[in-house]
Amino acid sequence: MRIPADVEQPDKIIGSFTARQVAILAGTGALLYAAYTLAADHVPPLVCVAVAAPIAVGAVLLAIGRHDGISLDRYVLAAIRYRRSPKHLVSSTEDMPMPPAWIAATGRRPPAPLKLPARGVAGDGLIDLGPDGVAAVAEISTVSFALRTPDEQDALVAVFGRWLNALSGPAQILVRAERVDLSDTIATLQDNARGLPHPALASAALEHAAFLEDLSARHDLLRRQVLLIIREPAANASGRDAAAARALRRLEEASRVLGSCGLTARLLDTRAVIALLASCFDPAAPPLPDDLALPGEVITTGGPG
Repeated sequence: MRIPADVEQPDKIIGSFTARQVAILAGTGALLYAAYTLAADHVPPLVCVAVAAPIAVGAVLLAIGRHDGISLDRYVLAAIRYRRSPKHLVSSTEDMPMPPAWIAATGRRPPAPLKLPARGVAGDGLIDLGPDGVAAVAEISTVSFALRTPDEQDALVAVFGRWLNALSGPAQILVRAERVDLSDTIATLQDNARGLPHPALASAALEHAAFLEDLSARHDLLRRQVLLIIREPAANASGRDAAAARALRRLEEASRVLGSCGLTARLLDTRAVIALLASCFDPAAPPLPDDLALPGEVITTGGPG
């Protein structure tokens, strides 16, 4: 049995029209017919046609039109929701107080609370999604597919397909680009060059450090990061531990299966997940320091020496 390539393509119920398109066209036609039967005795037919024609054309465009791969009716609804949604959001878990009267008189919308899907990061590195459960994030290594022989490529595809067929819950593969900071590498090369036993080695190390410094100054260096996110739903707060255990077990199974094609999965710890979420919110910001205190961690300072 052949499986279609686009398994998410909506089903056609009448000809080439989907249920959503039929509902739009049939609903518009029914409304226009009902309006005509009510106004036929009082309004000339030409006026009815002039009023109904733009509505019918709009319904046809909404039903069959597409914009950036999205059906036009969904695009219009998304535009309306964006227009009506508040544009100034603040990260507050409490109810927003009413603005003063002089601010309300300007006609501007008050700020609204920013509702994020992630409630926090637990000590085991899992992301707490609240009523949606938990999510485990792992960084996956890569392999060169183009440099493999046809038999090796078939084997890689077979292993990946076996993992997809074994999925028992939601999973996401995220490929993102992040900035690369070569300052530590350059400083290490410059420091180690002084201790090399031969002047030619020291000169080569310094030249390579100068090349990297010039490269980072003239270009925005990026590296590709592949992440595997495993999500497990939790019915309530008491079921979080069970959901976390299932997510870690599924991640371990994925690591074992993907290891057959040379891929390694590294579960991100709490600091790495926090840094990842921070970089997703502000990719241009500098990376978080390694000694940043975790949420709930006690900060201690040394006394005077």
